[in-house]
Amino acid sequence: QVQLVESGGGLVQAGGSLRLSCAASGRTVSNSAMGWFRQAPGKEREFVAGISRSGTMTRYADSVKGRFTISRDNAKNTVYLQMNSLKPEDTAVYFCALDSRGYLGGTARASYDYWGQGTQVTVSS
Repeated sequence: QVQLVESGGGLVQAGGSLRLSCAASGRTVSNSAMGWFRQAPGKEREFVAGISRSGTMTRYADSVKGRFTISRDNAKNTVYLQMNSLKPEDTAVYFCALDSRGYLGGTARASYDYWGQGTQVTVSS
C-alpha cells in the first residue's frame, strides 16, 4: 500500500549540487521516520541520513555531514535530500525508505519497512 518514489537524480560535476525528492503515498510522512540510503556499484547499501517524524531531529553519516541536508514537508508527504559540494565518491543509487516503528530514522537497513526504487546520482570529476 505504501509507495515511495524518488526523483531528482542525474549527472552533476564535482562541487555541484543536487536535490533529491521522495514522494510518499498510502501513508502521511508525518507518521513515519524516514531515511536516505545509497548503494554504489559493488558496494553494500549504506546509511546517508535520517529524519524524525516531525522533522525536528536529524542524523547523518560522517561522510556527508556538513554537505547534505535532509528535510521534510509533511503537508506534501515529501522528504528531501539537498546535496551540496558533491564528490565523485557520492556516485550511487540513492534510495528513500520509511520506518513505520521508529521515531528517528535508523542507520540499519532492517529498521525500514518500505523502500523506493532508487534514483541514480553520478558525480563526474
